[in-house]
Amino acid sequence: MPTFGKVVHDVSDLLGKVGSHEVATNVSVNNVVLAILVLLLGWYVSQLVVSLVGRQVARRFRRPSVTKTVLRGIRGIILFLAVGTAAAQVGLGASNILLSVTVFSATVGLVLAPIIGSVINGLFLLADQPYEIGDLIELVDTNTPEGGTRGYVEDITLRYTKIFTLENTFLVIPNATMRERDVVNYSAEDTRSRLSLQLQVTYEGDLDEARAIMERAARDTPEVVASGPDIRIGSARYPSDPVAQVRDFANHGVLLELRYWVKDPYNMLRVRSHIMERIWEGLKDADVEIAYPHSHLVFDDTSGVARVAMEPDRERTETPSPVEFDER
Repeated sequence: MPTFGKVVHDVSDLLGKVGSHEVATNVSVNNVVLAILVLLLGWYVSQLVVSLVGRQVARRFRRPSVTKTVLRGIRGIILFLAVGTAAAQVGLGASNILLSVTVFSATVGLVLAPIIGSVINGLFLLADQPYEIGDLIELVDTNTPEGGTRGYVEDITLRYTKIFTLENTFLVIPNATMRERDVVNYSAEDTRSRLSLQLQVTYEGDLDEARAIMERAARDTPEVVASGPDIRIGSARYPSDPVAQVRDFANHGVLLELRYWVKDPYNMLRVRSHIMERIWEGLKDADVEIAYPHSHLVFDDTSGVARVAMEPDRERTETPSPVEFDER
């Protein structure tokens, strides 16, 4: 029966023979295994370094998007060094790698051009800071009734921006496209946002009462800034309390516009709905009516002669015959 030492010696001989076997010119199995181990070690070291310096980088830059970009760069450098070391183990020198990269770049240059453009635009986005991770933004689109797509910035990389929309969907947009879009940032500085609501009332109603109802409906909504000091935008100052003003004398009534500030921009549609519900309740007992398009026809001596034929046997439920006019 073989001893334990003999088994170990036989296994070592077998591994030595397998390891010395060449899978390519001057490349043995040992070299391939060592290259794989280098790649695994490089991946582990990259994760370890990122976890160690992550907090220091976050405190240094104080911007999540820049922090993630720097950490991705550190991980990429370590993996690049690991790949270079592994390539050297299998006989790929720097000249071979450079030649391969040159040929590959020349071949797929047209394919990589949009990606390179997105990377460059990503650097501009990080420098310009139009939005940050966690901000509520809107991609303006004048061709839709909603006005655009709103969502939270989930991630910003050198190639794309990921947006988590309010419809519970993800948008992944290349940075080259984002720099060409009109973007509204609701979370940039002051989260308070001014909104407006229009209401058209009849000319016969009480205009002052209509304005009071609109202003009271906004003040009674918890999400609305009811009062306080003026809010400054640039060099201008605007009253913080809701204000209803006459916007226009329209064809069918007086157009009123209510301007109000919301504390946070995250539920603007719901806040608008609550205000409209309170306005509706306030108009029930008020001397105010909502105007709607209608026409008042007046007939005089110059209107012509109408010939109307009555058929008594026809049931009342049937649609009456159209009125025919003879113009003089």
